[in-house]
Amino acid sequence: MEISAGGRLEIRVSAADVGKRVSVRCVDDAVAGAGKFTDTVGVLTSWDDGVLLITRRNGERARIEESSLVAGKVVPAAPARRRGPAATYEELARVAARAWQPVERERLGDWELRAASGFTRRANSVLPLGDPGLPLDDALTAVRGWYAARGLPAFIQLATGAEGTQELLCAEVADRGWVREVSAELWIGSLASVADREWAGVELSRTADEAWLGRYQRKGLGEVALKVLGSGPSVWFATVPGEEGAGPAAIGRCVVDGRWAGFAAVEVDPARRRRGLATTVMAALAQRALDEGASAGWLQVETDNAGARALYGGMGFAAHHAYHHYREPADTGSGGGSGSGAGSGSGFAPGGSS
Repeated sequence: MEISAGGRLEIRVSAADVGKRVSVRCVDDAVAGAGKFTDTVGVLTSWDDGVLLITRRNGERARIEESSLVAGKVVPAAPARRRGPAATYEELARVAARAWQPVERERLGDWELRAASGFTRRANSVLPLGDPGLPLDDALTAVRGWYAARGLPAFIQLATGAEGTQELLCAEVADRGWVREVSAELWIGSLASVADREWAGVELSRTADEAWLGRYQRKGLGEVALKVLGSGPSVWFATVPGEEGAGPAAIGRCVVDGRWAGFAAVEVDPARRRRGLATTVMAALAQRALDEGASAGWLQVETDNAGARALYGGMGFAAHHAYHHYREPADTGSGGGSGSGAGSGSGFAPGGSS
């Protein structure tokens, strides 16, 4: 907080700072008179009629009465990472999109509309990385029509929590009734420390065979899903064979793309968990990525998946930004079906992500 020469807290933020990252302190109305304060850090997305709306790193919005403010200031766009690779949001968004490609896509200005018969939200959502070339309301109408024509609900994938992310657009679509249904985080880390582990016994292949698919948590995989799984610049599937007739003990998927390697679908036989098999799969895939010239890794983790967060944090990965899927309003009837597109995503040990 800003403190004056006299030691008093000062408010050094105003409506002119909409779009900037701020830190504010306000009196907690719930405990008025008790001298309690609440601190909020995030992007100031609006300041109207005496009310501030601040979007936090995790995508949640805080509503703050201007009259409750006791201090505030503009802070740097994002805290500097102390370890691991450096990356912009846009770079990671494009890399992640290339690693999980739809079977159909269309441009709307700098937005990409993606569809894959409802297999995961990421392959069936809009990725907006710039100007759609239309006023926002017109762009959203076009999006809803495009997905309705395919019998799918319309989703927009948006990000928060890093420099260059989309807090303002999140606020704008939320104000228009779009609902944030799922949130996850994209984590990044260096590959060398992951590869420097024992990985004997892991089999690598360019294709996902029946055994691999049998361990993958998504059932009823069709041709479209197989196309999505096989998409990317350099795709590898890892398998740790299990006992005869029991299927693989563990599996994983990696897409190498320049300096980046994206990990997904790391899954372990429930009867074989907590034996280091997920780490073994990650190590084998990381070594292959290093051999192909990559140096950094990324993966996606649901915010409530404590096991996966502990696993990947122990490997040196850390959150870069959060991403969210906003679903079209249900009250105006776009014609989009409820669809399997509402399903969650690619599956990370021991859970999944969208």
